[in-house]
Amino acid sequence: MTPKNSVGNTLDRSAGVPPALSRAPRWATLVATFIGIGRIRPGPGTWASASTVLLWWLLTRWFNPGWQTAITCVLACLAVVIGIPAATRVGWAAALKDPQFVVIDEVAGQLITFIAVPATWKSLVLGFILFRGFDIVKPPPLRHLEKLREGVGIVLDDVGAGLYALACMQIVLHFGLLK
Repeated sequence: MTPKNSVGNTLDRSAGVPPALSRAPRWATLVATFIGIGRIRPGPGTWASASTVLLWWLLTRWFNPGWQTAITCVLACLAVVIGIPAATRVGWAAALKDPQFVVIDEVAGQLITFIAVPATWKSLVLGFILFRGFDIVKPPPLRHLEKLREGVGIVLDDVGAGLYALACMQIVLHFGLLK
């Protein structure tokens, strides 16, 4: 039996995305779900982080390594600046505080992890593990950032997780532990 809402319309709960998502502007839905990656189950945040790692690795093949840090910063900032209003709009449409299918925050946090980090397979794997770990555990004060209003709370806790992971990555690189 297909579930129906109070007016008798069929509810589409495919991939856990509420039907209210269709009320969000298309640009917000595309950004917030990272072009639909947020709909992949299980673990949409992990899929978004893994996709970001893969896309970042591919991008680093196309530009001069001297530009890598600047490009990472620009992309992370874009993900935050565009992601906050997108997450807000999609959160409103879904009537959820922090919808699991909103994954632009994982994209931003994962990119922050790779600022000034060489794109080697070891650094990419470690950066992925560190970011996901901090994002899941949410050490202080990340849990408090999560409580901020709307898209700001959705995105900033992952920015914080990315900063924690970045700090760990820089320590590992400083001491040459990835050689």
